Amino acid sequence: MNISTRTRFESAADATPTTVAFENAPLTPFHLRVTFAGTGGQFSDGFVLGIIGIALAIATPQLHLNAVWLGVLGAASLAGLFAGSLFAGSFVDRFGRRALFNYDMALFAVISVAQFWVTSPTQLLILRLLLGITLGFDYVVSKALVVEYSPLRLRGRLLSWLAIAWALGYACAYVVGYLLKDHGPDIWRVMLLSSAVPAAVVFLFRVRIPESPLWLQRKGRTTEALAIIRDNIGPNIVLNRPAETAQTAQAGSSSGSAITKVFSSQWRMRLFIACFFYMCLVIPYFSLGTFSPMVFASLHIQDKFLAGLIYNVFLLVGTVAGALVVDRISRRAFLLWGFFLSAIVLACLSFGSHLPGTAVVALFAVFALVLSGTNNLCFLYPQELFTTELRATALGFAVAASRIGSAVTTFLFPSIVAIYGGQAAVYLCVVVLAVGGVTCAIWAPETRHTSLES
Repeated sequence: MNISTRTRFESAADATPTTVAFENAPLTPFHLRVTFAGTGGQFSDGFVLGIIGIALAIATPQLHLNAVWLGVLGAASLAGLFAGSLFAGSFVDRFGRRALFNYDMALFAVISVAQFWVTSPTQLLILRLLLGITLGFDYVVSKALVVEYSPLRLRGRLLSWLAIAWALGYACAYVVGYLLKDHGPDIWRVMLLSSAVPAAVVFLFRVRIPESPLWLQRKGRTTEALAIIRDNIGPNIVLNRPAETAQTAQAGSSSGSAITKVFSSQWRMRLFIACFFYMCLVIPYFSLGTFSPMVFASLHIQDKFLAGLIYNVFLLVGTVAGALVVDRISRRAFLLWGFFLSAIVLACLSFGSHLPGTAVVALFAVFALVLSGTNNLCFLYPQELFTTELRATALGFAVAASRIGSAVTTFLFPSIVAIYGGQAAVYLCVVVLAVGGVTCAIWAPETRHTSLES
């Protein structure tokens, strides 16, 4: 159908009955293809972060690792994520989503393979930092591209698949490590190398994914955007005119960089919420997940690796459960219940030395269930807080804040457990969750029905 440019930019209310607004498009195989390509990257991300804890436990004698080195190597990828996401955010908003999305997993696979030949902690540290930087690229670009293609009514569920894939990768990494751990002193090398396999498969699915139509529209490349929509989603799908605020209309839509705008009075509170809630959720996620065998050992659990396996399986189960409810309740309710329930369950573990081992493992499983379900919002909520013009930049800052917070705590975690015991580490996570919940109760806005351009 030949539709004039003027008609194509009419709002959904003004569009003719034969046209459908881009955000209201019916679900197509192309939407699922983009989502799958995005989930593949998240699976790889979760896998490479999940495998390091059990790999380091086995590599410790060969690499002569002490508590400081364990903390440094455990936090290395998270620190790299900080740097990578900061760079990726402004890059992706300025130059587009496609370039990084199509090729970052190839680089990820190459670096993963290189881990097999490390002979010192320093070499492994450098490679883990590089992996983290690449992960930072992917955290930003995969979420931005998938959300900008997702129909509004299915946005939560499609983005939740990224969270499920991440948790699945994290859990699968622990399962792989658990099954391989008794196969010789060098098996940790195979564990670290194994993250190259999903990354290489994902790369093959990504190389032909086109650019985001919403980003092209923002850059004035409307003809390209409409061609992508026509070829992949349908000929009757139209783009809405991007919403403009009064401030933008007065100052000009092109004035100022995305970084300057995201720190302006109009957006800075939303940026703070995106950064702070994200950081408060992932600090206990990574700290307890990475060193769960150490925590369980300090709480006198006999089979620390089996307990860690149960914990990681419930992380996956919780993510799936979260995906089922994310589009059925408000974002605020989901966020607040997740923070406070996680804190309450974890607080019960402060009595860990007086509880039987089965009760400790059961409470950790419930905690994992609630925390990972709420973690679905890390893949969705920050992106709904911003328009396409600022989305990747803001997401880059949110990911960076979350990873620097989790990197610092992951670095300190082995020393805290070694000096003060597992209960002290649990107390720390309870405080972080409680503060996050109170902060969101005061300032977090509702975004469930928000258009990505409003």
